[in-house]
Formats: sequence, structure tokens, C-alpha cells
Amino acid sequence: MNTIHRSLPYITALALASIAAAQPSNPSEWKTWVIPSGSQHQVPPPPDAAETRAELEWLRTASPESDPRIVEQVRFWDSGPPSYRWMDMVTRRQMAGEAVGAYFVRAYAYVSMAIYDATIAAESAKQTYRRERPSQADPSIRTRVPVPASFSYPSDYAATAAAASTVMAYLVPAEAEYFHSLAQEAAKSRLYAGVENLSDYHAGMELGRRIGELVIAKARADGADIAFGSAVPTGRCIWTGVNPGNASAANWKPLLLTSPSEFRPAPPPSCDSAQVQAEMAVVRNFPRALTSANMATNAKALYWQTNEGIFPWAFVHLNRWVLEDKLEQNPARAARAYALLGAVGYDAFIASQDGKFAYWYLRPAQLEPSLTTLFNAPNFPSYPSNHSTFSTARAEMLAYLFPDRAGLIRALGKEAGDSRIWAGIHFPMDNHAGVTLGANVAHKFIAWAENDGSQR
Repeated sequence: MNTIHRSLPYITALALASIAAAQPSNPSEWKTWVIPSGSQHQVPPPPDAAETRAELEWLRTASPESDPRIVEQVRFWDSGPPSYRWMDMVTRRQMAGEAVGAYFVRAYAYVSMAIYDATIAAESAKQTYRRERPSQADPSIRTRVPVPASFSYPSDYAATAAAASTVMAYLVPAEAEYFHSLAQEAAKSRLYAGVENLSDYHAGMELGRRIGELVIAKARADGADIAFGSAVPTGRCIWTGVNPGNASAANWKPLLLTSPSEFRPAPPPSCDSAQVQAEMAVVRNFPRALTSANMATNAKALYWQTNEGIFPWAFVHLNRWVLEDKLEQNPARAARAYALLGAVGYDAFIASQDGKFAYWYLRPAQLEPSLTTLFNAPNFPSYPSNHSTFSTARAEMLAYLFPDRAGLIRALGKEAGDSRIWAGIHFPMDNHAGVTLGANVAHKFIAWAENDGSQR
């Protein structure tokens, strides 16, 4: 037994080959969003053999713990890759109308980027130190879950939990204590599962916290805390209202776009033009009376106006696919998917607001006040359509990440945009401009992803 401990963190050549094969290819070379690179993880070496023996002795006692609460926590957090429960939490909170910060797109972007960078840094450190799992060092340790085919130190679950909770505490400071306690629960679940050491936990938590703070520094510099201070313009074809929503986002700092206006749509035609009069007729004549014949389109239009349909829907599908594709076996791949979806949605949001507040175009019901709509239009200009922009950008990203599901997700993205015409709150040209804008934003992010170093 002493020979095993003295050889820590060395394993047999066969075991090393098996673990290395399961790892993402060169994670330290993958592009990151905030930290310079995964290799700059700044994680100290794991403890020596004597301290490791003490950790293993503690695990022999902790891993058989029968407290039902602990058993449930292990089951809950082991339900997918480390990123899954945290991104699902953001989605569930948004769908339930619970706080995720002033702007939901920032929560999805910054939490997912923090998780991704923490995951890549943890994976890089794992490859540096190549520490075996507790049950490999001491087969008498009982494990509650399958032992991951990866190295143990530092804990990627702890790094993910600390990074996500740090960012969420910044976005929703009133619940900071809750998020931090949730992170401890998530990370400690791997100890009670018997698959990580105490030092894996502590190193992962510190790594994730540091990365979370770097993401917060980035968020504080994005301009989202600068209030809209301009006057609403007036004139023919101009949107009318007060306190337009999301107006300040037109000046936020994008993640990849060179500026919010990089892909700005061409100016819309005058509302007096033949084109717009024809489009007004399309909107006016679309059948939306509450009859059985119109039930399908009305129901779909109403769904896309729900808390889920506005934005989280794409993450609902990604959450399911992460589980269906067994991405718990490849945490870096799962974290990459969440971060790319969150980041493209963020820049698409900025680009769409840029177009809206460059042109201040009126809504159909403002051009024709007698128009009957399924619900009131959101309190901001019409062109381009937010829904078409967001849905196209994220559908294209998911089609890239999961090409076998491309047809399904693109059809959903199209339906989301079309639904705004069905509801009577957008002109067809708003939809078309949003589709083009969203595709342009997505293609820029996909080009970045194609060269992020993750290709095998």
C-alpha cells in the first residue's frame, strides 16, 4: 500500500493512456474568453504522499455517508457534466421570472464563459499534475458514481461551481450567500461520491473563484451600467413611446463583433412606401382571430412570447442534448457549447439593439392603430426583429455544434421569427433583417469556434 502512495501521482502506463484518451485534445491550447490561456491556471501542485494518505483516510469515512440529503446531492450534481446544473439553473430562473440580473443575456454569456474558462484551466492543470482518482490510489474507497476517466486534481466540478456562483452573486447580489452555498454543495458532492480528494476540492474552488472575478471585471467594463440618456426622436415613421427598453445595449461592448454596428441592417423604407403598405396588409390580413382554424399559429405565437420562448428555449434544447449525447464524459466539450451559445446570444442582442436605436422604426400598430394583435408589442422600436436576430444566431450556433439536429433547430429558429408577424407586432422586413443580422453574427462566432483549438 505504501508503494502506491509513494508513487502518487503516478499510475500505470495503461491507466494513464486510458485517462489521456478521454481528455479533450490539448485543452491548454483551446482559446479562452477571459483568461490568457488554460495553461496559465496558476494551480499549485497537489499535496505530498503523507497528506494524500490523510485525505484518503477521510474519504473512506465520508464516501459511505448514508444521510439522505447527501445521497440526493450526489445524485443531483452528478446528473450531467459540471456545467449542466449551473446553466440549467440560469434557464429555470429565467423561465420562472426569477432574478438573473438586469439583463438575462449577460447572465447566460458571463456565467457560461466563466464555466468554460474554469473548465479549460482545470483540465489543463489536470494534465500538468496527472493525479489519480482516490479509488485508484486506494481501491477500498467506495464510490457512489462511475469514476471519471480523467485526472483528479484540481476538481473541475469545484472550479465550475465557484466560477458560476461568483458571477451569479455579482449579477444577483441579494442572493450571493445562496449561490456560494450552492457552489459548496456542488463541489462537496464529489467528495461524498468518493471520486475526488479534499485538496482537489480546495484547489478547484480557488481556481474557479479567481476566474469568476476576472469575468466580473470584464462585465463591469461592458457598458451595461450606463443608462440610456438620449431623447426619443420624433417624426414620421418613428416609434413613439417613453423609456424604451434595452436602449442602452446599443452601446455595450461586444465580445467578438468589432462594434455593435458591424452588421447593421440597411435603413428600412419609409412607412409611406408601397413596400411597407404591402407589408402592412400582410400583417393586417394574417388570420389571428381566436378560432379553431387559427389555433396552431396563435398558440405558437403565444409560446414565443412566454418567458421560455423569449430566450431560454435554445438552452432548454442544449441542456437536453448535453444529456442525450453523454457529454458528462467530456466536460470541456459541454462547457464549450454553453459558452458559444451564451456568447453569440450576447452579441446578437447588442447588434439587434444597435439597429433598433439607429432607425427607431415604428411598430405595425403605430402605423395602423386599428390593427388587432395577439398581445401588445414590446416597448421599443420594430426594425430589426429581436426575436428573429436572437433565434437565428443561436439556431445557427446549435446547428454548427449539433449538425445532426440542424434541421430541427433551424426550423424552430425560423418559427420564432415568423411568430412575430403572426402576432401582429412586426413587419415582414423586420423579420428578414433580423434573420440576416443573426446569421452574420453567428457566422463570425462559428469562424472563431472553428479555430479555437478544440478540433480533434
